[in-house]
Amino acid sequence: MGKPTGFMEFARETPRRRPVSDRVHDWLEVYTDFPTQTLRDQAARCMDCGIPFCHQGCPLGNIIPDWNDLVYKDQWREAIDRLHATNNFPEFTGRLCPAPCEAACVLGINSDPVTIKQVELTIIEHAFKEGWIHPERPERITGKSVAVVGSGPAGLAAAQQLARAGHAVTLYERDDRIGGLLRYGIPDFKMEKWAIDRRLEQMAEEGVVFKPSTNVGKDVDGRDLLAEYDVICLTGGATQPRDLPVPGRELKGAYFAMEYLPLQNHRGAGDEIPDEQFISAAGKRVIILGGGDTGIEHIVG
Repeated sequence: MGKPTGFMEFARETPRRRPVSDRVHDWLEVYTDFPTQTLRDQAARCMDCGIPFCHQGCPLGNIIPDWNDLVYKDQWREAIDRLHATNNFPEFTGRLCPAPCEAACVLGINSDPVTIKQVELTIIEHAFKEGWIHPERPERITGKSVAVVGSGPAGLAAAQQLARAGHAVTLYERDDRIGGLLRYGIPDFKMEKWAIDRRLEQMAEEGVVFKPSTNVGKDVDGRDLLAEYDVICLTGGATQPRDLPVPGRELKGAYFAMEYLPLQNHRGAGDEIPDEQFISAAGKRVIILGGGDTGIEHIVG
């Protein structure tokens, strides 16, 4: 525990949003960079609890108090090693995770919780900036082959770990680009897609073979995969929206998010999407439910 009185000295701070006057001109990420010293102060708020419930709050079991302490002590290299021990892609979770770890933070019982998510994101981005993230090739080759079907976060993590274990890994994706819902279900203002491409370059250097535009079960027969590979790992995502019995769901003009987001992400990637494929709101009155970043971005869009 770097600073025993940190949680009493420093108030919770979170990143500032870019001015709306700037954001209306692009679809880029919303938040500005977080000052390093401010982040170290935030890490100092971690109390190194006897029972750190943030461990249970985190679906990955991240060793949160350890890397909070290391950030406070300015030991960034050790911090990224501790973070990568449980998380292949902190740059994804640091941007997108709803942070149940913060909801579980003991400090949150009678104060504001530690800004765990921001510490996580800053650790990984600092590591990339310093050149500490590089391909990790296996020490030995097993001779075994694995097909991973689905290139969302589960498929990417499985493929990377299997390749590092020495297996020959091929990653299949039905869409035209690798990334699954990370790429086509997440708007750029939450995570710009260079963050995915940066990791894909690392994974390619580690030996992972990518096969986009290949729908297993249609383009490739599953029986052929069974014959070709020693193991098949199924990590398919759920692009089918849930049609819940919500009052008003039957009304005209109520659309699923997945009817819009993939098209917008394709357009953001530079693909030509015919206007008729989009839901046109020209000349119509539109209700945006939610006044946060997503609602504002849809209004200005």
